Amino acid sequence: MKIIQTETAPNPRRVRIFLAEKGITVAFEERDLMESELKSDDFTKLNPMQRVPVLVLDDGTVISETVAICRYFEALNPEPSLFGQSAIEQAKIEMWQRRMELGLFFHIAQVFRHLNPKMSHLEVPQIADWGEANKPKVDEMLQILDQQLALNPFIAGDDYSIADITALVAVDFMKPAKLQVSEAHTHVLRWHKEVSARLSATA
Repeated sequence: MKIIQTETAPNPRRVRIFLAEKGITVAFEERDLMESELKSDDFTKLNPMQRVPVLVLDDGTVISETVAICRYFEALNPEPSLFGQSAIEQAKIEMWQRRMELGLFFHIAQVFRHLNPKMSHLEVPQIADWGEANKPKVDEMLQILDQQLALNPFIAGDDYSIADITALVAVDFMKPAKLQVSEAHTHVLRWHKEVSARLSATA
């Protein structure tokens, strides 16, 4: 079993944090996305989307997409639960995970991919106006997140979950995207300091 990744990319980091929280060790194989290694024929056969991470099981089964990989390991290793246990916990975590992925992480990624000149060979066409258009959407989601974190220690409630992992990686990805969390988002800043202090955050 191995996970193919680009270590500096945000999505593989989400999986590494997830595995660290579970105490699971998996071998990693490095591919450099900046050198177009994900566009090679052998990698494209594994994942036609040409994205990392990709989990390759011992029997040759290939699983791509970050959350799908995390769900696989959750099913095999249900404790500690990062997707929730009761029906309501699972629903709330799924809701906030989707919000963090599509409402925050996605827009930060669009800013980065469309405004960073180094990404021009990977984001074709690179549209600066689209990158700029995503900036206010990031702040809108951070405002919603701040309101949620005023009521809960973690994003989906009392317990750390995959929603926190996605949001942590997203907020950290703001730095290379040249974005900042407003000082007005005090609850986001409190939460970010706390989750960044977890041992898994360095994975």
